[in-house]
Amino acid sequence: MTTPGRLRLALPALLTAGTVLLGASAAAGPPTGPPHQVSPGACDPIDPTACLLPFPNDHFTVPDPASPTGRRVRLAASSMPTNAHGTPIDPTEWNRQDGFSPGSPILVHVPGLDAAATGIAPVTDIGRSLAPDAPIVLLDTATGRRTPYWAELDAHAAGQPDRQLLIIRPAVALAEGTRYVVGLRGMRNDTGALIPPPAAFQAYVTGAGAHPPERGAPRFKRILADLSSAGVKRHHLYLAWDFTVASRQALTGRMLAVRDDAFATLGRAAPSFTVTQVTDYPPEREPRIARQVSGSIAVPSYLTGSGGPGSRLHYGPAGGDGRAAGADARPTPSGTTLRADFVCNIPRGASAADPAHLSLYGHGLLGRPTEINAGNVKDMSRTHNFSFCATSWIGMAEADVPYVAGAFTDLSAFPAVADRLQQSFLNFLFLGRAMVHPRGFAADPAFRDAAGRPLIDVAGGLHYDGNSQGGINGGALTAVAQDWTRSVLGVPGMNYSTLLQRSVDFAPFQTIMDGYYPDRADQQLILALLQMLWDRAEANGYAQHLTDRPLPGTPRHQVLMHVAFGDHQVSPATAEVQARTIGARLHTPALADGWSRDVRPYWGIAPIRRYPYAGSAIVIWNSGAAYAPPPTNLAPAGSEYGTDSHEFPRAQPAAQRQKATFLLTGRVVDVCAGGPCP
Repeated sequence: MTTPGRLRLALPALLTAGTVLLGASAAAGPPTGPPHQVSPGACDPIDPTACLLPFPNDHFTVPDPASPTGRRVRLAASSMPTNAHGTPIDPTEWNRQDGFSPGSPILVHVPGLDAAATGIAPVTDIGRSLAPDAPIVLLDTATGRRTPYWAELDAHAAGQPDRQLLIIRPAVALAEGTRYVVGLRGMRNDTGALIPPPAAFQAYVTGAGAHPPERGAPRFKRILADLSSAGVKRHHLYLAWDFTVASRQALTGRMLAVRDDAFATLGRAAPSFTVTQVTDYPPEREPRIARQVSGSIAVPSYLTGSGGPGSRLHYGPAGGDGRAAGADARPTPSGTTLRADFVCNIPRGASAADPAHLSLYGHGLLGRPTEINAGNVKDMSRTHNFSFCATSWIGMAEADVPYVAGAFTDLSAFPAVADRLQQSFLNFLFLGRAMVHPRGFAADPAFRDAAGRPLIDVAGGLHYDGNSQGGINGGALTAVAQDWTRSVLGVPGMNYSTLLQRSVDFAPFQTIMDGYYPDRADQQLILALLQMLWDRAEANGYAQHLTDRPLPGTPRHQVLMHVAFGDHQVSPATAEVQARTIGARLHTPALADGWSRDVRPYWGIAPIRRYPYAGSAIVIWNSGAAYAPPPTNLAPAGSEYGTDSHEFPRAQPAAQRQKATFLLTGRVVDVCAGGPCP
C-alpha cells in the first residue's frame, strides 16, 4: 500500500542517495563551464519560451520510411532541459521512438492567457472541448474528427506568467501511429482582449515577413489545410502545429519481444523456482491465512549486468544497454538469470476438496510484495478462498527508491526505470505460469496438505488483482498476459505525466525536481518526455489493446476498475481517461447528487444498462470523507479535500464480493442495491 508520509520523511535520505548514486557532480555547486548552447534549427520558432515548445511536435521528428509511422523522433541534446549543473538530458532513448505518447500532455506558452476568459474546457467540463467554437481544436487527421480533452494552466507556475504553460490533456488515448493537429484560436487575456499570434507563426499563415522559415512551410500548408477542412479558419488561428503518435510496435514491441522470446525458451515446462520459507500459522494467531510461502522464481534476464537498480534493457553484443542499438532493435537475453522474489498466502479453509483460487497481486507505489499481508487482502483471501501471490515491481519497488530519487537530479538516468519495469512484467508472467502450471507450485509440498494433495486450484485458472501502482502497471501487465483474461485494477489510472503532480505521493520527488530542474516550463516538458518512456511500462502505452483489440499472441481481457472518489494518491481523472479508452462501462448512479463538481460527471463513459454485466466496468466508491479534488494539476491538500479515500474500496466487503464474482465468472454484479457505492 502507499504511504505518502513515509516518502516525505525519507526525503533527506532520498536526496543523499540520489547524489551518491549519480556522482559527486550532483553536489558540486553551480556549473562553471560555458552556458548551455542550442544548436541552430533545433528549436521551433513559433513558441520561443523553451526550445521544445510547442510539444509534442513533428518539428522534432524526421522522415524514416522504415518506421511504422514513417517518422522518427530526433531531439538534439542541446534542445533538452538541463539540470542545475548545466547537464542536458541525453535524448538517445527518446530518439528511438517513431512518434510521441498517446497520452502526452500538449504544451504551449500563450503570453497573458486567461483560460476562463478564453472559454477553455476544464477537467470539470470535458464536453465543452468538442463545441463548434471551442478555442482549442485537437484533430485526428486520419478520421477528420476532433478529440476530446481538457486544458489547464500549470498551477505550479502561478505567479510566473512567463513560465506558465498551457497544458492540453487528451481525455482518451490518442490513436497509435496517427498524426494530430492542434489549433488554438481566440486566445484572450484577463481583460477579454485577443492575444496576437506569434510573429513566426503569422509568417506561415500570411506568407508575409522578411524571412518566413522555409523548412516548415510545406508542413504548415498541410496543417492549415487540415484545420480548414475541420471548419477552422486560418486567419482566426493564434497558433497551430502537428505531431505524430508512436506506433503500437514502438510502444509495446520491446515487451512483446521479451515475453515471446522468454516463453518460447521455456516451452511447455514450468518455470524453475525455489521455496525458501514456509510458515504455518495457528488459527489463534492468524485466523485468515493458514500458510505463507516465500521464495524466488528463475527468470531469464533481459537486463544488463546484475539486473539491479540502474540496469538497462540488454540489446545484444552490439547494442549493449541500447545506446548503440538501432532504432528498431529488440531486447535480447543477457545470458544471466534473475531470481524474482515471490510471496504467497494460502487462505484458511483451502483444502484438497476446495482448493484456493489463484490470483497474482500487484503492490503499490515503491512497495513490496508483502503487501498481500494487508488486512484487506487477507480478508479477500479468507472470505472468497483466494491464494494471492506477488512479486516486486522492480524499477518501482522499495529497493528502487534511491535510484528513482536520484534520477530526478539527472534525468538521463530515467530510462533504467522503464527498462526494469518491463523486466518486472516478465517476472510477473513467470510467477503466474508457475502458479497455474500443473508441475509448478501445485506440485511442491509447500502448496500441498499433509496428505500431499494440492491446496491451490490449477484447473480454475489464473487472475490478477492490483491496487494503486498495481492498478496502474497492472493495466499494462494485463495487456500482455497470456495466462489470464480477467483483472481487477484497484484505485487505478494511467499516464504518470497527468497523475504525478495530482498525487500527494509525488511531493518528495517534486522537491528534488524543484532543486535540480527549477524552471517550471522545463518541468512540464520533463513530465511529457518521461511519459514517452513510461508508456513502455504502464497502462497508457497499452490501454488501446487492453480489452477488445488484443496485442499479437494475446487473448482479449476483461477489466474491472474500482475507483476511489476524491482519491489523494491516484487521480480519478486518469482512471476516467482509461475507462474511455478501454470501453469500460460505468455503474450508475456513480455518485449521489452534490458530490461531483463536473458539469456532466463521467462524461463519455457509457453506463451499464443491466446486471449482471459481462464486460469491462468502472465502479466509483465514495467513502463520504473525501471531496472532489482540485480542478488543476495540484494534489489535494488541506481540510477542504477531506480524508484520503485511496484505500477505501479494497476494504469494503461488497467491493471484495464484486471483485471475486468478476474474477471467477467474468460477470459484474451490482453490490450497491441500485444506488451509488457504497
